[in-house]
Amino acid sequence: MNYSHEIIMPNDDIPFKMFVFEGRRGNYSREKHWHRSVEIFALFEGEIEFYVNEIKYSLNPGEFMLVNSNEIHSIHSPKENFTVVLQIPLTTFERYYTDEKFIYFTHSRRIHDEEFMQVIRDMYDAYEKKEIGYDLKVQSYFYELIYLLVSKYREVSVDSEMIRSNKKLNKLSAITAYMKENYTKDLSLESLAQTFGYSSTYLSRMFQKYAKTNYKNYLDDIRLEHAYKDLVNSDMPIGMIASQNGFPNSKAFTKVFQKKYNKLPSEFRKEL
Repeated sequence: MNYSHEIIMPNDDIPFKMFVFEGRRGNYSREKHWHRSVEIFALFEGEIEFYVNEIKYSLNPGEFMLVNSNEIHSIHSPKENFTVVLQIPLTTFERYYTDEKFIYFTHSRRIHDEEFMQVIRDMYDAYEKKEIGYDLKVQSYFYELIYLLVSKYREVSVDSEMIRSNKKLNKLSAITAYMKENYTKDLSLESLAQTFGYSSTYLSRMFQKYAKTNYKNYLDDIRLEHAYKDLVNSDMPIGMIASQNGFPNSKAFTKVFQKKYNKLPSEFRKEL
């Protein structure tokens, strides 16, 4: 099968998204983040390293990672890979919620894993060929996948702390969305807390306890992700990249970049 291009499923004709992982060329990292949708990474070629709630998972070809709603995860793909990513709205599973609009799927391997991967492969293949009625064929595979999820991978017994963490991350999602929209501005912890009606101490604790990171690191990661793209895809001076992505100066940007990539931005750019 030829996997040669990135595909994003249109939102207006199917009930989910499917695309090729943006880190397919390797040397790619996606820092800690979370979202409401259920996300599946199906690896067919290469290798990927996952961290989900501080636990490391190494994927080999034929394996997948299932990321639950509001699970904190990061991704590292050091080498080239072919990975199909599915993003499924949480509301797809509303008839199967266990409590507090909550549903949880296991990360453990199951005897149905091979069947699960085959469904994803067939779904992608059907979309790529675009034969008459392909959208119906894709959706038929999609519902087969949903059936496997709720019947073979859903965990019925979940502890109260997991549900509590899920609710807190729902609240944090609004805050982090605001941060992602305003990362170029001077976003202090105090001003952000005031915007959302919290004390700075309480907001700081929310990040530490439920996002497993501190506020400053989270903001630096957002800014670094955008600055990295400018560094790779433009000829802008380092200082300009820093200022346009919210860093107070080039020294602050260099410090964060070097901590992440073990190189100065200028050295990294020369190697590219």
